[in-house]
Amino acid sequence: MEYSRWAPLYEQIRQEFEFSWEREEESARKLMALLPSAALTRPAERIAPRLQGKEVVVVGLGPRSGPPPLWRRPFTPGGVAVVAADGAAATCLESGLVPDVVVTDLDGPVPSEVNANRRGAVVVVHAHGDNGALLEEWVPQFPGELAGSWAGPPGAGLLNVGGFTDGDRAVFLAEALGAARVLLWGFDFEHVEEPDALAKGRKRAKLRWAARGLTELARTSSTPILTWSRDGTLSPYSIGGMDGASTR
Repeated sequence: MEYSRWAPLYEQIRQEFEFSWEREEESARKLMALLPSAALTRPAERIAPRLQGKEVVVVGLGPRSGPPPLWRRPFTPGGVAVVAADGAAATCLESGLVPDVVVTDLDGPVPSEVNANRRGAVVVVHAHGDNGALLEEWVPQFPGELAGSWAGPPGAGLLNVGGFTDGDRAVFLAEALGAARVLLWGFDFEHVEEPDALAKGRKRAKLRWAARGLTELARTSSTPILTWSRDGTLSPYSIGGMDGASTR
């Protein structure tokens, strides 16, 4: 999605959650300083060959979803690519599946993401106003290919193709970089495992915005965006579909 179309929606998100734009900018500057120079060079062009023309499976952390059963998918001329949203990288690796791309804001099991990166996954690290300390801790520990993203205008080496949480950002990325179609596996917008009532409500609000953004993407994109259910069926994404990817 073009930034000009995504930005008004994100402004509504920012106002609802009272995100500080100054902290967003500070975190983006920090990420740019931490990333190696190669990671700031043509990030979209470097990632696109992994996704372009392929059936891209975006993996979330929906309850009991497990890793995507790629063996069930019929042959496609362009092949299949896997994008893991944050903690779903661990789910993939545990099944012997190395994602092509990992999208993360570093609030999940980051050692698994480092391991995926070591084994060939490109990791797209997202900077936002709440994760400056995590950027400092983890970005230097990634040994492989990296790219960065943030909430503001794309440029100067950082991506913004739309999306709010790791899960929907991963879908937006696949769509923007030319996927033939996108399958959502292990997505759940309804269930939040969080004992604290206030935190649970905030996470649910974030997932509602993630669902709304994906609905808009599915409505306007020429790329089919489908939910892949555990029974093997594919259905057009709808707001009642699933996103189990971690929130900010």
